[in-house]
Parts: sequence; structure tokens; C-alpha cells
Amino acid sequence: MGDLEDAVMSRVWKWNRPVTVREVLEDIQRDRSIAYTTVMTVLDNLHQKGWVRREAEGRAYRYEAVSTRAAYAAALMNDAWSQSDNPAAALVAFFGMMSEEQRQALSDAIRIVQGPQTRENPGSAEETGGR
Repeated sequence: MGDLEDAVMSRVWKWNRPVTVREVLEDIQRDRSIAYTTVMTVLDNLHQKGWVRREAEGRAYRYEAVSTRAAYAAALMNDAWSQSDNPAAALVAFFGMMSEEQRQALSDAIRIVQGPQTRENPGSAEETGGR
């Protein structure tokens, strides 16, 4: 995503509801000068890329995010990691850049993905026949 696409999507994600070009325009204009047609073009491009869906409302459209910012970030990380010729080294380097708070979030995420496990019975209930 380019800078302007990110500025538009940030608002769509933040508001978490269908938005109009006018709403996005007025909010962006608080920070910089931008034309209505520019915001309309950006939202149209985001629609074509599959990041937003749109629904006609009179002569205009309302745009809504197709996925979350977290899903977008995950896709970026996956894309970058999959392009590495040494994925393990890329992960080690990435982990080395993380703050303690980020490493804790990663640890929490791994626990969520792995699901409930106990020390006495590390396998899932499904693997052990429900015991």
C-alpha cells in the first residue's frame, strides 16, 4: 500500500463502518490539502485491489474494509518472510528487532495458535482420544 492508500485505509479501519469519500476527504484535509477526486480514486483503487467493498448509496458509494489491519499486517509479514532464501535466519533477525513487549505478544499468539495444552498431557484432546 502506498502512503495515501494507507492514510485512507487507516480511517476505514479506525471507523470500522461503511464510509463515504466525503467523510474520508474531510478527515484527511485536517492534515493536508487533497482533492475529492483523489480520495475517490484511491478508494476505487483499494476496491479494485480487494481491500474494500463498496455499496451504492444514491449517486455515491459507501466503502467498507474487507479485512482488518491485523490481517493486512500479517499478510505483509508473510510476504516478506516467504521471499527470504533463509526463512529461519529471517525470523531470527526479525525476533532480534522486537521489543520485550512484542516478544511477549508473539509468545501469547503462539499459545493461542497451539490451543489448550497441559504439562501432564501435552497432546490435544483430539490427538489423545479426548482423555
